Amino acid sequence: MLFRLDLRNEVSMAVIVSQVKTSITASQEEIILAAMRKIRLNSSDSKRCGVHKTSLDARDNANIKLVSSVWIELGSEKDEKRICDKYPFCSAVEQKNVMPDKSACVNKQRVVIAGFGPAGMFAALTLAEYGFEPVVIERGASVDERVEAVNNFWKNAKLDPCTNVQFGEGGAGTFSDGKLTTRIKDPLCRYVLEKLEEFGAPEEILIKAKPHIGTDKLRNVVKNIREKIIELGGEVRFKSTLTDFEAENGKIKSVTINGRDIIPCNYLILAIGHSARDTFEMLYNKKIFLEPKPFSVGARIEHKQEDVNRSLYGKHWNNPNLPQGEYQLSYRQGERAVYTFCMCPGGTVVPSSSEYETVVTNGMSEFARDGENANAALVVSVSTDDFGNNPLDGVTFARSIERKAYQLAGENYTAPASTVGSFLDGGGSLKGAEVKPTYAIGVTECNFNELFPKQVTDLMRVGLNQFARKMKCFGNRNAVLTAPETRTSSPVRITRNDEMTSLSISNLYPCGEGAGYAGGIMSAAVDGVKCAIKIIEK
Repeated sequence: MLFRLDLRNEVSMAVIVSQVKTSITASQEEIILAAMRKIRLNSSDSKRCGVHKTSLDARDNANIKLVSSVWIELGSEKDEKRICDKYPFCSAVEQKNVMPDKSACVNKQRVVIAGFGPAGMFAALTLAEYGFEPVVIERGASVDERVEAVNNFWKNAKLDPCTNVQFGEGGAGTFSDGKLTTRIKDPLCRYVLEKLEEFGAPEEILIKAKPHIGTDKLRNVVKNIREKIIELGGEVRFKSTLTDFEAENGKIKSVTINGRDIIPCNYLILAIGHSARDTFEMLYNKKIFLEPKPFSVGARIEHKQEDVNRSLYGKHWNNPNLPQGEYQLSYRQGERAVYTFCMCPGGTVVPSSSEYETVVTNGMSEFARDGENANAALVVSVSTDDFGNNPLDGVTFARSIERKAYQLAGENYTAPASTVGSFLDGGGSLKGAEVKPTYAIGVTECNFNELFPKQVTDLMRVGLNQFARKMKCFGNRNAVLTAPETRTSSPVRITRNDEMTSLSISNLYPCGEGAGYAGGIMSAAVDGVKCAIKIIEK
């Protein structure tokens, strides 16, 4: 029987055996046996064991391997220490509860959470599980209604500025690949993964080094979490935008929803996401301390998924035991970087505007990742040197690109596009394109020199040439670029202190990606849990 490394329960120490290499077809049982052999133990020597993480090593595409880590409980700290001392690829890990102890009392203080993306959702879930009755306000609609609104935009170019790819139940991540990879090293990451699995995500996310849920499965997970919050006494209000708040003696006393409904508030968690530009403006006008934050802009690059697989796996490109190929590439030139971001295997480029007369792109995959094309953002970092030092200058910069894209592509929500070759040559043609663009509303030929600042297009070209040396598909001049990608991260930071509260208001908790403290589903969810813990501890 296999067990999980469950950080929600108090258990003993365990040994992590790293760099366990097996064939790509190895089962979990075979991986564990390989780990046992590596440290010269029999299966009977362990009390409990399980696969901790698995990843694919395709650096040598003639000899692709599965590389795993395995956790083993031996029942004796002395034995575990002996193993770790003897083998440098072994380490000890303490399996312990990463959450505070739960109190038997129910806390009636009113916590309002603005935003129901990963940060707001996990803040609300955590508070509800600890006896609070949080009130969540989300400007967009519930996920089912949201899907209808998004499909209406994609099919008929009818944009709802409150319910779209950026806004609504689940946040922007609901219309994405559902990636759960993150660069942060925090034990709460495991806690979040286990919660996602508990509410319907595939069990494999607990052991894969690059887990994903897929937009199709993520929507059900989101609904299940919402239903649990309500079951525990919380409240989720859709089509409810935070438009104002009243503060007294440095503390928020109440919040205003949709310009008219006022509700009392003891704590306010701002989990508004990176696209809540009107909320940023409201905070700025109320003199909440904000800072401009670097972010990135560029385009979506589409290749055929088959070509990505060939580039990564060589002659094994169509092996059914291998996952759809994915990549992450970067190149730095001075203080500026060009890199790929949010790669969606077997996915589509999706219309993602949240403001009228703008064009925004993003990428999306379903769990199966079985579409013909792969896409990723190809973006260049920009900073205050590019857009100015006012807290809202980054918003203005991104919005200007989105509006220019709308104008250049015909003012009908089609997106500017070009083949890679034409872009590299300084043009903007789709002649000879071998990849059919997946942007649902359609694309229009466009010269990106008219859309982006020169420093952006210059480094995009450098990046394409550099990446072609690493992956053959990037040398395909007939691949397609669709623009613009401008929502890589928040252009604003709502600065907070060590207690995770605003520098201006003592019971205001800026949280997640919109506050500038996360980047992606996992880190945003972890930040939401941390904000909730701070309130619980108070």
